[in-house]
Amino acid sequence: MIGTIGTPVLFTILLRNSNFMFAFKRQSNDCQSVVNHWKAIQDKCTASEFMNLFHVVLCDRGSEFDKPLAMESLTKSKKLKTHVFYCDPQCPQQKGKIERNHEYIRFFVPKGYSFENLSQSQINAMMNHINSTHRDSLGGKSPFQALSKLQRRIIKKLGYTEISPDKVLLSSSLFKK
Repeated sequence: MIGTIGTPVLFTILLRNSNFMFAFKRQSNDCQSVVNHWKAIQDKCTASEFMNLFHVVLCDRGSEFDKPLAMESLTKSKKLKTHVFYCDPQCPQQKGKIERNHEYIRFFVPKGYSFENLSQSQINAMMNHINSTHRDSLGGKSPFQALSKLQRRIIKKLGYTEISPDKVLLSSSLFKK
């Protein structure tokens, strides 16, 4: 996600079945920063945990995703951790769920505003609130609640925590606390 051209961007990842979304601040919108964040996530998980969450990854055709083999990262046993695929050109409907989830981020940071003044810890807090929001599309559950028990445990290792429904905020006032 781009805020203001030339300023930090967000690398967002969506788990399709639960609509759970991760967001990581990147200083620039380049391929190496995506690979670095991807490897940082891998380092926090076992290979089986990583594959549980990210067995298949669908990217848009942005140049920041130009290194699929680096994202797939071979393990010592030569088994792929994940499989990277790309959306067809001019087919935004192939990634409609993530685009819908990006709308939640815009409650906090309107389009055209920079992510520069947000720390990763503030971004994690924002994502905790977004992922704790109950959704009609999930039968009234939140993305956190739609995760399997194993996925919840892995996500906790990655620093995400569920927010009580009565404490969920969907505005930039979260950053003023």
